[in-house]
Amino acid sequence: MTIQDFYDYCLSKKGVTEHFPFDEDTLVFKVGGKMFALSSLSQWEKNEPSVNLKCDPERALELRAEYDSINPGYHMSKVHWNTIDVNGDVPQKLLLELISHSYELVFNSLTKKVQAEILQKDN
Repeated sequence: MTIQDFYDYCLSKKGVTEHFPFDEDTLVFKVGGKMFALSSLSQWEKNEPSVNLKCDPERALELRAEYDSINPGYHMSKVHWNTIDVNGDVPQKLLLELISHSYELVFNSLTKKVQAEILQKDN
């Protein structure tokens, strides 16, 4: 996966916006004002990319046990976030599924009103 693939896939989701709330290096994707994916641009440039994604706590533990390149979220809640080394042992198809899973967790946590506004905007 390239940074462009990651960027395009995240932005293809309904209501997604991009931000740099922490510094000029950390790209953050949000839906409804809440983060669902973040990544260091400089790590991509060094060919050591990783992404932080929200994950169901039970599934997060299962994924960490199965894949060496999935670890507790770096600088995030270790219960709800994973850091995934993009060049590791995680197949790209699974990485895309995990991005979608993170998006859905955050989208589903939004109020019904905000969800409806997002869905209406993109129609």
